[in-house]
This record gives sequence, structure tokens and C-alpha cells, in this order.
Amino acid sequence: MNKNAQRLRRAVRARAKIRELKVLRLSVHRTSQHIYAQIFDTESKVLASASTLQKDVRGELKGTGNATAAAAVGKAIAERAKAAGITKVAFDRSGFKFHGRIKALADAARENGLEF
Repeated sequence: MNKNAQRLRRAVRARAKIRELKVLRLSVHRTSQHIYAQIFDTESKVLASASTLQKDVRGELKGTGNATAAAAVGKAIAERAKAAGITKVAFDRSGFKFHGRIKALADAARENGLEF
């Protein structure tokens, strides 16, 4: 079993628990160059999204694959969630370690008003 398959198995377990709780889900995905965040409802419909691919998020960032960029995505997703009337979500780290860019995104989202 390779690293990606192991990560996906962890993700499935976490998503099953979030589905059981019947709450909105803030899902994060990262690649070496970009980071993405989406808020899903219980039927997997996207309510808000942000990523380093979007020009308004990228802004004046030097790079898109670092913790500073992840914090910018966290801030953007929190602002878009507030605009959609969302304040409470469950954090789905998609099987990634809660460390580095994932942690930076989560901290920025919390600082800007999201609760999880």
C-alpha cells in the first residue's frame, strides 16, 4: 500500500465520522504547489471555496505552496463562509497530518471567525 492509498484510508474514516455527526465539512486538499479549501453541506454540495489558484487569494504572495499562502486561503474561506452564513464546521484534513500548511490554514480560518 503506497502513501496516497494510506492517506485516502485515513480520509475515509474521518469523513465517515463527520457524516455521522451531520455537520458542515471544511475539506482541505494540498499539492506541492497549491492548497484548496471547500465547505460542503451534508449532501456534498459546495457552499464556499477558496484556493491559491484564485487571483484575489493569491494577491501579493511570493509563492503558492507555503504556509503563508495556506493562511491566505484560510482567511478567504472564513470570509466566504461568513458571507454564506456559516459559522460552525467540522475540519476534514483529508488524511494529511495536522502540521505545516494544513495547520496554518486551520489557524487562519479560526482567527477569522470559523468554529471547529
